[in-house]
Amino acid sequence: MAGISAGCSNAPEAVAPEAKGPAPAVSAEATKPPTPPPVLARVSNRPANEKGSVLILEYHHINQGKGDMFRTPEQFANDLERLYKMGFRPVTVSQYLDNKMDLAPGASPVVMTFDDSNPSQFQLLKDDSIDPSSGIGIWKAFADKHPDFPIRATFYVLPDVMWGQPALVEKKVAMLREWGSELGNHTVTHPQLKRLSDEQVKKELAGAIDHLEKLGEKSPVSLALPFGISPKNKALLQSFTYGGKKYEMKAAMLVGADPAPAPGSEKLNRYRIPRIQAYPGPSGSDYWLGLVEKGQLKVYVAK
Repeated sequence: MAGISAGCSNAPEAVAPEAKGPAPAVSAEATKPPTPPPVLARVSNRPANEKGSVLILEYHHINQGKGDMFRTPEQFANDLERLYKMGFRPVTVSQYLDNKMDLAPGASPVVMTFDDSNPSQFQLLKDDSIDPSSGIGIWKAFADKHPDFPIRATFYVLPDVMWGQPALVEKKVAMLREWGSELGNHTVTHPQLKRLSDEQVKKELAGAIDHLEKLGEKSPVSLALPFGISPKNKALLQSFTYGGKKYEMKAAMLVGADPAPAPGSEKLNRYRIPRIQAYPGPSGSDYWLGLVEKGQLKVYVAK
């Protein structure tokens, strides 16, 4: 048998090692440790107290007038200044309930609520600019100077009122939502719920929720009880079925006259949450803020 030629060997052919180029340069930026988040300055000298009370303020008219439902533009501007200097920062009802208030160290939450969607709360001028004399106009000017006190509030609206400018409702709602505010249920016609039958109560609550959903508000929403009065059947404040659809509410707010418990407190009854009316009378906002200043009311303070 003929020999196998040395030039036809079945041994694997040797492969030269792959030439290695210089290692890719690593930028100095890539080797830097991650930048830690900025340390927020402490906004008050109050010690941390996550079990303290929460002030939920209740506004109606930002206008001249008599009675506990009126806060003049000057008084409202003073409220914002006073709250800010005292270390309060605004949160919505939902943020309070969920205990997700995103507060700087030393800050105390204040929940700003506005009932009835009165025109003086939010007006736009003919050129679509915000009326500087309306509540939102005053707050916007303040927030521009103090970005850490944004327009973050809960507006309990009446569907057929909505600040008195029907053609501008969607525009206003979009603006409020962009600033961090939310809408809540205040029924359709503002009745005393205890005088209504269960079906009538359901109609009032469901009609308002349907309207809010059309405006893009996600359910469940919170409810501000008209006149602070619950229906005879209090279970309806939590959930019910109407017209084949199930409705739920996350909370119900009263009218006056005390601070609310801390979020997560065993004392917090979500369907009887007290508010403080923004007026100078007995148990009004001026009274309670005075107690905070004197150290006689221990409020929630973030770590």
